[in-house]
Amino acid sequence: MDLVTRYIAAVQRELPEDKRDEIGRELNANIRDQLDALTEQKGELSDDDSAAVLLQMGHPRDVAQQFVPPQPLISLSYMPVYRYTLYMVLGILFVLQIIASTSAWLHSQFGLLLYLKSIASGFIGDACLAFTAITVTYMLLSREPTAAAKATPNWHPRQLPAVGPGWQTISLQNIFTDLGTYAFLLVMIWYPLWFTPEQLEAQRISLAEPARQFLTWCTPVLLAGIVLNIGQLKQRFWNRPLLIANVTLNSALVLILLYLAVSGPLLEINMAALPYVFEWDSLQRTIVVTLLITACFPGYELVRDLLRLKRLARA
Repeated sequence: MDLVTRYIAAVQRELPEDKRDEIGRELNANIRDQLDALTEQKGELSDDDSAAVLLQMGHPRDVAQQFVPPQPLISLSYMPVYRYTLYMVLGILFVLQIIASTSAWLHSQFGLLLYLKSIASGFIGDACLAFTAITVTYMLLSREPTAAAKATPNWHPRQLPAVGPGWQTISLQNIFTDLGTYAFLLVMIWYPLWFTPEQLEAQRISLAEPARQFLTWCTPVLLAGIVLNIGQLKQRFWNRPLLIANVTLNSALVLILLYLAVSGPLLEINMAALPYVFEWDSLQRTIVVTLLITACFPGYELVRDLLRLKRLARA
């Protein structure tokens, strides 16, 4: 019986202190019943026979979890809202980091790799802090006895969205990617407002004045995109009004990009600060090709959403 005693003690070590004695007695009675039944069949039992019974019962940790299932770090009832909060906060931090890094880049005009490194390192640091804070908060909330009741929101069946195809669910990743893009463009257009004349004069690369003036007039389009993305955060489900708004927005973006591609120089380069670095004609051709390729993305979404509108009309 030494094996049985050691086995029960091993199980009890995996249990909460207030349940060890009760579960230990129940487990001991269960094992003794099995050994008594085996004794009636085989007679005197050896240690190998007892070990075979204990092996069949399983590892002490697995047996303890059958009596007291392990509690997750965050209650399952809180998991959906925890995940949504995490995505929202990380998305907002990503947009803010793009604004901060773009502003710093325009101040110092460091290289593209350093710009990307600034975004990545700043976002990773903020994301780690946010992840820790949010996880600890929901972990503490999950320790409350009424966690499940508090985590369940009030709802009514009539509030549920209609059944539709999978594409009607709007991805949070797409929403925050668009928000980051609009934030970057707004900073690129309006940064002269908080730059000093000396900083503007020292810039090596900047938007050409005609292009900047045109993009200034296009600011309402970018603000409309931000408003649309915020609306998508509230209702993450494509419907006819949202699709029509997205079609209108992407049509405007395609026209803006095409106009920039054919209207003349997009950038001004301070050749005194960067002598012989760029071949101007080659750079201009590269910019035009880049703008045309970029226009393909909202163009694709434009065609995609028109097709989706037709599907909804037929449904």
